[in-house]
Amino acid sequence: QVQLAESGGGLVQAGGSMRLSCVASGRVPGTTVMGWFRQAPGKEREGVSCISISDGSTYYADSVKGQFTISRDNAENTVVLQMNSLKPEDTAVYYCAADKNPCGLGVLYHGMDYWGEGTLVTVSS
Repeated sequence: QVQLAESGGGLVQAGGSMRLSCVASGRVPGTTVMGWFRQAPGKEREGVSCISISDGSTYYADSVKGQFTISRDNAENTVVLQMNSLKPEDTAVYYCAADKNPCGLGVLYHGMDYWGEGTLVTVSS
């Protein structure tokens, strides 16, 4: 139903910043939350952050709180993840996702219904 496209990944040195964008194609009926997940090779998928489409409320994993910022872009159906002070342990494939459930710990823990293909973020030390 929903198609999500991430962009902005690449190579960055430790301490640097990177901005990821996610665009939902067409109309996204029933979608109330969008968020970001990440998965490093050999590690479990981790919920990073989510944002309510309607009111902009946000939730962050403790691991990225104060380091990453999620926001709705000026354009409709677009969500941005600003990543600062990047560390090698932030290296992962980052996935954009969307769901109809509230933004919070639940969706970050259990996952969402719709997923993008992912974009690789590599932080060198």
